[in-house]
Amino acid sequence: MKQSLKTLLIIFFLSLLTPHIASASTYPDRMGTKLGNGMANIISGVVEIPKAIINGNRKSGAAYAATAGLMTGMVHMMGRTLCGAADLVTFMIPTKPMISPDFVWQNFKQDTGYKGTWELLP
Repeated sequence: MKQSLKTLLIIFFLSLLTPHIASASTYPDRMGTKLGNGMANIISGVVEIPKAIINGNRKSGAAYAATAGLMTGMVHMMGRTLCGAADLVTFMIPTKPMISPDFVWQNFKQDTGYKGTWELLP
């Protein structure tokens, strides 16, 4: 009885590990993607300022772009830089970026947004 229970427990725990073992071959790729994303967002965070000014000018005019667009850009610059730093520090845990779009140059007309949760990369 005890032997069959031990065997059952071993099979149960091995079945829990199976998905992780199957995806282990892509783990370095996912880790490298997150590391690169973090470094790119730290370096390019300052581009959020002209992006917000350009988008603000397009949506609401020059006066808005010079004031609120500038301030919004500074806030998003800090957000992108801090999200990049968080990705750089936690690159060993392959999660999706918390900032959207992933890079400042992707879909330049889209306003920057932030996700409320961390999602593991597939």
